[in-house]
Amino acid sequence: MNLLPQTIKDLLHKGTVIPAHPLALDTNRKLDEKYQRALTRYYIDAGAGGIAVGVHTTQFEIRLPKYNLFDQVLRIASEEVERAKLKRPFIKVAGITGPTDQAVREAKVARSFNYDLGLLSNGGLPGYSEEQLIERVARVSEIIPVFGFYLQPAVGGRILSFDFWRKFAANDNVHAIKVAAFNRYQTLDVVRAVCQSERVDDIALYTGNDDNIVADLLTPYRFEHNGKVAVKKFVGGLLGHWAFWTKRAVELLDQLKVLDPKAIGTMLARGVEITDANAAVFDPANEYHGCITGINEVLRRQGLLNTNLCLEENEHLSPGQSEEIDRIHKSYPHLYDDGFVNENLANWLS
Repeated sequence: MNLLPQTIKDLLHKGTVIPAHPLALDTNRKLDEKYQRALTRYYIDAGAGGIAVGVHTTQFEIRLPKYNLFDQVLRIASEEVERAKLKRPFIKVAGITGPTDQAVREAKVARSFNYDLGLLSNGGLPGYSEEQLIERVARVSEIIPVFGFYLQPAVGGRILSFDFWRKFAANDNVHAIKVAAFNRYQTLDVVRAVCQSERVDDIALYTGNDDNIVADLLTPYRFEHNGKVAVKKFVGGLLGHWAFWTKRAVELLDQLKVLDPKAIGTMLARGVEITDANAAVFDPANEYHGCITGINEVLRRQGLLNTNLCLEENEHLSPGQSEEIDRIHKSYPHLYDDGFVNENLANWLS
C-alpha cells in the first residue's frame, strides 16, 4: 500500500485551496500545451495548496480513445510542479473514474507521475452495487491514497447511502472526502458517517459544493457517537469554482481560518456574492450545460486560456451566459484577481 507523506497529510488536514484544473484547447480543439502549463504555473504562484487533474473540470472525455489525453495532462501538470522546485508541500490529486479495471489503471498512471492522491469518483456506474463500489475503493487504495468524492447526480453522480460512507471511511488509505452533493441532506450523510467512524480524525473534509462554499467552510458539524460528540468542519475546498480567481480563493480561506466571530455575518454575505458568481459561471439555469465552458470563458478573458472550447462541440456557453459573466465581473471586483494575472501572465506563458 502506498502511504501518504506526512507533509502532504499535514497540509491536507490543515486545509487548503485545490483548484480543479481545466483543459486548455486551441482553436482546433487540440491540447494547447503552452496554456496548459501556464495554468498550472498560475495556480502555484497564486498560493494554491495543490491541484486536481483529470477531474470533471479537466473534461472526462480526455479518457476517450479518440482524444487519449489522460496520461498527457497528468504528466504535464506533474512536470510543472516539479519544475517549480517549491519549498512548501503541494498536493497533486489525480481524478480516477470508471469501472474497477479502468480505475486501477488510472491509479497506476497517477502513481507513475508521482501524484499523492486519487480523487475517486463513483459516478457513471449505475450497474455497481454499493458493495461493489466499496470493493473498487479497496482495489484503488492498494495503489494510491484515496480522496473520496460524492458527485452530485445532476452531473453524472449517484445518491449513496449513509452506510456506504460509513464503510468508505473505514478504509485505512482514505484520507479525505470531497462532498459535492449540492444537497444538504446528502452532505450530512457523509459528515455523520465520518464523525461516527473510528477514523474521524484521519479523514479531512473538503467542500465541492460550489454553490455553498463559504457556509460550508464556516459551519461546524456535531454528531454524537458512543457517548462522545465529534465535531468536523470542511477544512478546504477542491473546486471548479476555485479554478479561476484563485488568488482571491487563497486569501478567502486564509481569512476564514482566523475569522473574528463578529465578522461571520459579513463573510456569509460574501458567500452569497460567490454563489451569485458561481451561478453565472456554472450555468445551473440550464442544468449546468455551460459549466466547463463558463470556467474556460473566465480564464480566457483573463488571458489564461486561448479559447473557451471543450473537446465536444456540443459543449458551449448557454444563451445569455456571457452576459451573466459580464454582470458578475462588474458587480464583484473584489472577487477576481485580474491584476495579479496581468502582472504575471507573460512569465507563465514563456
